[in-house]
Amino acid sequence: MKVFMAAMSMIQSKPLLPCCNSFLQQQNYWPRLAEPLGFSVVEMILLAALVVASLGMFAYRLWPIARNVLHAKKDVGFKFAPVGRRVWVFVWEVLCQAKVIRQRPLPGVAHAFVFWGFLAFALVSLNHMATGVRLGFLQHVGYVGTFYFWFAAVWALLVAISIAGLFWRRFVSRPKWLGEKVSVESGVIAGLIFVLMVSYLAAFFVSDDGMAVKALWWTHTLALLVFLPLIPHTKHLHLVLSPLTVFLKREQFAEIPKLDEAEDAEDFGLLAGKDVTQIVALQAYSCVECGRCTEHCPAATTGKVLNPKEIVLGVRTYLNEFGVKSDVPLLNEMRDAKANPSPDNPAANYLSMEAAFECTTCGACEFQCPVGVQHLPMIVGMRRGAVNTGAWEDKYGTKLFLALEKQGNALGLSSMERDKFIEKQAFPIFDGSQEYCLWLGCMGGYDPKGREIIADFARVMRHLGTSFGVLRKEKCTGDPARRLGNDLVFGSLAEQGLKAFEQAKVKKIVAICPHCVRTIATDWREYGVAPEIEHHSEFMARFADKLPKQSGETIAYHDPCYLGRYRDVYDEPRAVVKNAGELVEAERNRERSFCCGAGGGLAFLGEETGERVSHVRAQELIATGAKTIGTACPFCNTMFKDALGAMGGERSPQLLDIAQLTARALPETRAVE
Repeated sequence: MKVFMAAMSMIQSKPLLPCCNSFLQQQNYWPRLAEPLGFSVVEMILLAALVVASLGMFAYRLWPIARNVLHAKKDVGFKFAPVGRRVWVFVWEVLCQAKVIRQRPLPGVAHAFVFWGFLAFALVSLNHMATGVRLGFLQHVGYVGTFYFWFAAVWALLVAISIAGLFWRRFVSRPKWLGEKVSVESGVIAGLIFVLMVSYLAAFFVSDDGMAVKALWWTHTLALLVFLPLIPHTKHLHLVLSPLTVFLKREQFAEIPKLDEAEDAEDFGLLAGKDVTQIVALQAYSCVECGRCTEHCPAATTGKVLNPKEIVLGVRTYLNEFGVKSDVPLLNEMRDAKANPSPDNPAANYLSMEAAFECTTCGACEFQCPVGVQHLPMIVGMRRGAVNTGAWEDKYGTKLFLALEKQGNALGLSSMERDKFIEKQAFPIFDGSQEYCLWLGCMGGYDPKGREIIADFARVMRHLGTSFGVLRKEKCTGDPARRLGNDLVFGSLAEQGLKAFEQAKVKKIVAICPHCVRTIATDWREYGVAPEIEHHSEFMARFADKLPKQSGETIAYHDPCYLGRYRDVYDEPRAVVKNAGELVEAERNRERSFCCGAGGGLAFLGEETGERVSHVRAQELIATGAKTIGTACPFCNTMFKDALGAMGGERSPQLLDIAQLTARALPETRAVE
């Protein structure tokens, strides 16, 4: 050890670039970081006591949080594999701060500078504290020490500017997404970070032997020691937890976890504190309260009760108040629990039944979150707890579940209606010899507009010479039941669907509905592996060069949530649209696209409160000035059809699915009733 220390001393005291270093010193041009020449025994004892007190207070305040996370219920089916992917996501989202910057560039860059500055300062901070007990390891002479102190100085300047800008944004300009109540402690921490940076920079302009350097050194030290114990009870807890949250988050986007099926387990979803899992608890404590989820939530922006940030913070508040072993319900019947406090409806529980069932499951909140919080498993988990125990009572929901159980489709129509449609279109029945099984789904088999889309897509397949057939009997994938939290109905439909595919010897499936594609490909995995399935936009894009080229017409394409954010399919439908005319982008497009309002089972739950989500999105599409609105989901098509009809006006654009855009240029077109 002595040999190593001697070698390091020689390296740092002997400049690697002696001519340059000597010149700069002679010219007195290169300011050097000043640190006190020495510390008395009393000062060292005081420093040690303050460090122990700061660390002790930090641990004391962090322990209840860590205890809740560690003592929470284990996540069923959680596995680290694939570790390589987790490492890549960690590097990209945490170290590179990619999501922070990409989705909100200006404040994102400021946050990234603060984060990178903390990393750059790690070695300087350790050396700073070590210097106070005469164990400093970075020397102020030589190339290594000079370079690193100046490297940290550059970051100190960037952090100081960034934290000042973020302070101004949070406490002065105050975008509404940050919320009405702003944490005072957050402002104190921002001030401490600013003091840390300024006191470090100021030390470059004082001498080692004056009183100023001691004052700056202790100012920097005290700011650091006060900063540490404030972290656990503020939004800055994400500095500690978010790297772990990002690394451990569920692999699939909007993944709904399996219920515990052990004999001694009573798992109905997120019903109470005892049902909160470790990942849910960790994510609740990691929320940075930035409001990105709220800003992009279709419910929150159209006047609904739901605010995804408040859902996450509500879980955090619940855990702090009741813990992870509590039987107190997570959801209240009323929005304001204080209006009717009771043992079953405590004032400290800020989550509401109304809010949980206003979610369209569009995934915008989860996609936007920079610290790895996955909102949808929380919200759907609460729905599961309410539905599976009968706590949620809704006449439209009850009607939907009965329709799925008795008729096998969300519209509650007789299967004979589907049979008549198949016969009218002369669709062949899948017998195992065809290349594709054409999945109709509830909308394609029963909804008039959905039938038009299916009929036109079938014409496209025939034009391409692709053989296909439809199942003789087909039931809903269970998507609305799954998103609303009815596991019993969903499980039954999934098992019947898998059995139907197996009996028909289906190998490949193509569907017009992104909801069906997601549910069959991902959600059915709990019950078995379904055949390969793709969306009709992916199918048509693959054969784009064989489809007729059209020109002249402007088409505004709407990205469906379950095709875009859920499956990362953006370019394929655009390739199909470009074949049919001139693509025009709405203001919010691709991963930032605004929901149509139909997802999460809401298409079947009656009138929504506040401004209609579909009307907001339809207005955005109309504002492009395009002659036609292009969709790639039958639910989106239906929602926009109603919205355009309600808005009225002769100048309303035409509404067509991408299959219809393509089929209209094919020979021998015919309308379908």
